[in-house]
Amino acid sequence: MSTPTDAVELTAILWTAPEGGFNALNPETGTAAQGETQAEAMRNLAEATALYLEEFPLPLGERPVVTTFRIADVA
Repeated sequence: MSTPTDAVELTAILWTAPEGGFNALNPETGTAAQGETQAEAMRNLAEATALYLEEFPLPLGERPVVTTFRIADVA
């Protein structure tokens, strides 16, 4: 049984889906999910990521660098 000390903090990136709702991505694992609300997308992402991590554990202590970059105007 999991305890709060077993919890792992991961990164989530959320954006509005063109068809409605929200997309969510975890860059540490590459898992993705969708939901009608941000909260639903996050719940779905947590579930998908937990399932992924059962098969493919992450090395402890490694965190992605999340930043932005700019490209020239795209026509």
